Amino acid sequence: MIVHEWGEVPYGEAMAQMRRVHRQAVEGGKNHLIFCSHPELFTVGTDDNGRWDVPVVRSDRGGAITCHSPGQLVTYFCFQAKMPARFYAKVLEVYSLFFEETLPDIIYNKEKPGFYIENRKIASLGFRYSSGVSLHGVSLNVDVDLTLHNQVNPCGLEGIHATSLAAEGVDLSLASVKSALQTQISEVFSDPVQA
Repeated sequence: MIVHEWGEVPYGEAMAQMRRVHRQAVEGGKNHLIFCSHPELFTVGTDDNGRWDVPVVRSDRGGAITCHSPGQLVTYFCFQAKMPARFYAKVLEVYSLFFEETLPDIIYNKEKPGFYIENRKIASLGFRYSSGVSLHGVSLNVDVDLTLHNQVNPCGLEGIHATSLAAEGVDLSLASVKSALQTQISEVFSDPVQA
């Protein structure tokens, strides 16, 4: 597994870089894991059915509307995914194991894809697959401005609000969350990090 750490990068620039990494994954047959965050924006995926009162950028991922901002860890997967359902199940396992250690009340809801604690959404998932390799990934709210995030209902779901690890009383830095997830991803996918 080849790890890319981009820091905070504008969304459009990240999408262009992700497509280049995706091409490398297709041609080289290796898994590429990308960690980054984005400046404040809302993105709308292919499941968008609504009109929004905030500016949005269209995305080719699944899902409806997602808020991105500093303090959110975005993990993009350009992974070999010949069987998308099996790949997706492993992603869910990674995050479920992480939440078991940090906030056990969080659960995955397959009817409203994402991770929740009661009616509060803490992580959004959106994937696409091309040439047997995945694109896009998971946005996890570590310590974000919830006023911004709650300008819309996460993924357009009525009665659902955004939350974060910090808001739920979990004091972890982006760096420590990234480190923990990288370890879990390497173990679940049986793919050690390459130098």
